[in-house]
Amino acid sequence: MMEVSDLGRSISSLLGSSSHLHSEKEKEGHCDSFERSYRVGNILGKGGFGTVYSGVRVHDGVLVAIKQIAKLKVTDWIEVGSQRVPLEVCLLKQLTHIPGVIKLLDYYEHSDCCIIIMERPDQAKDLFDYITEKICLKESVARGFFKQVVETIIQCHNAGVIHRDIKDENILVDLKSHSLKLIDFGSGTYLKDSIYTDFDGTRVYAPPEWIQYNRYHGRSATVWSLGILLYGMVCGDVPFEQDEEIMQAAVHFRTQLSNDCQDLIQKCLQIRPSDRLHLEDILQHTWMNCNLDSCADNTGSLTCVRPTRRNSVDQHSLDQASTSSQESI
Repeated sequence: MMEVSDLGRSISSLLGSSSHLHSEKEKEGHCDSFERSYRVGNILGKGGFGTVYSGVRVHDGVLVAIKQIAKLKVTDWIEVGSQRVPLEVCLLKQLTHIPGVIKLLDYYEHSDCCIIIMERPDQAKDLFDYITEKICLKESVARGFFKQVVETIIQCHNAGVIHRDIKDENILVDLKSHSLKLIDFGSGTYLKDSIYTDFDGTRVYAPPEWIQYNRYHGRSATVWSLGILLYGMVCGDVPFEQDEEIMQAAVHFRTQLSNDCQDLIQKCLQIRPSDRLHLEDILQHTWMNCNLDSCADNTGSLTCVRPTRRNSVDQHSLDQASTSSQESI
């Protein structure tokens, strides 16, 4: 068990129907301390920005995930009423209506850290471990998972939020229902049509335009990361490791896949952002709707080599990329 002192007062109004924080007096009237409300268990995972623990809500025994983030690691804050709140909390609140996004349950602050309380499925593992155990996924299984992810991302974009770190480690698989939940919006922000010049995601999922020019458009960069994700599902690991490989975008398939599956991956992994599929068009691609019964088994030709987990990192720790621009992105 982790020893946690009183971690401050819960911003409980984030969980209600109002988007405004209660006054300090109101909060004092109905907020319990973190240590009285939750029991903290083992570490579930660590990332570039925080540590996630298993936990239990004391009054009803509900399983939760407890994310602890040092305030010094929080780069984006939002003013809510008279109080600053991490952007990640505001994004999760904005997405509470989406079934495929992990639910925000509560939020606490301490003098040096933030505590985000989220739902935790009873029997679940992240997609990275799920794929690793099976070496790779059959096309039929991968398609069911991929469809859920794409639909969830479309809903997030419609709600004005972009995740910016789509990868297998940030997707939870419910082992009972095989439904998926998108987690960890620590690299996320509000969706916009203009260019982004910051990136806190995972480098091997980053698009060529970020590697080469330090800029990207959100929607086309998301489609690139989905291509990397789908390749990892059906081939067992990411297609590119080095920056040069990302910029060349030469896809080599390690398993026997249907032509339609290869085509979808390649159309997501085009070097020029304008040449990639639009996000909504992914769902209309032939592979997403064809009969996969006759597909060859792509899981039998791979040796069991365990892929490496890759953390999201702050953009300042990334290698310096070229700032020269030769074309409009």
